[in-house]
Amino acid sequence: MADETQSTTHFGFQDVPETEKAGRVQGVFSSVASKYDVMNDAMSFGIHRIWKDAMMDWLAPRAGQKLLDVAGGTGDISFRFLKRAGRGHATVLDLTEPMLVEGRKRAEANAMSGSLEWVVGDAMHLPFEDNSFDVYTISFGIRNVTRPQEALNEAFRVLRPGGRLMVLEFNQIPNELMQKVYDLYSFNIIPRLGQAIANDRDSYQYLVESIRKFPDQDTFLGMVREAGFENAKYRNLSMGIACLHSGWKI
Repeated sequence: MADETQSTTHFGFQDVPETEKAGRVQGVFSSVASKYDVMNDAMSFGIHRIWKDAMMDWLAPRAGQKLLDVAGGTGDISFRFLKRAGRGHATVLDLTEPMLVEGRKRAEANAMSGSLEWVVGDAMHLPFEDNSFDVYTISFGIRNVTRPQEALNEAFRVLRPGGRLMVLEFNQIPNELMQKVYDLYSFNIIPRLGQAIANDRDSYQYLVESIRKFPDQDTFLGMVREAGFENAKYRNLSMGIACLHSGWKI
C-alpha cells in the first residue's frame, strides 16, 4: 500500500508512490523488450503500423530536421521519420535501456546509424538544452510517464521556436457500446497474448489498465495547451482506439 504521506500516482489500476512508478515501468518494459514489436503486432492486428504511418503523414517530415523521439524504444518512429525526411537526425530516448538495445539490433538501425543517437533518459527531465529540436514525438509512451504534464512542459522547452509536438497514444472510444466491446477484448485477450508470446501476463495486464487510466482526448488536449503549445488539435484513429495530438511552439 502506498504511504499516505507521499504523492501517489496510478500504475495500472493500483495507486503507488510517485517515486516508485518509473522503476515499475522500467520493470515492465525490460521484461517485454525482446518481444515488444511482436506483441504490438499481435495486440493491434498490425494496425499500429497504420497509426504510425498516419502520424508521419500528418507530421510531414522535412529534410534536415532534428527529431527527438521520447519513449522511442525500438526505433519505429525514428526510422519512419528518417525515411520520410530523406536527410535528418533522430535521437531516440527511452527510460529502459533493454528497449534501446532491441532497437539497435534492427536492420534499419544499421542502415541509418549515421543519423541516429540512442539515449537513456527520463521524459520529465530531458538531458538536452533549450531549443534543441525541430520535432518531438512520443508514441504509446506518455501514459507511462509519472507526471505527463511535466513531460509536455519538457517537450516545449527542448523544441525550437516553430517546432512541432506530436503524441500518438491509445485513447477512449467516444461510443460507449464500442468502448465496452474494446474493453472486453483488451482485458480478456491481451494479457493472455502476453502470456503466450512473451511469457508475461502481468506486464500486459498493466499496459491494458494504463490505457484506461489515461486522460480522454479533450482533457489531454488541454494539457498540451497548458504546456504552451499553440494550434493544438487531435485526430482520432480507428474510432478513437488511438489518437494523435499535435501542437506547435510558436
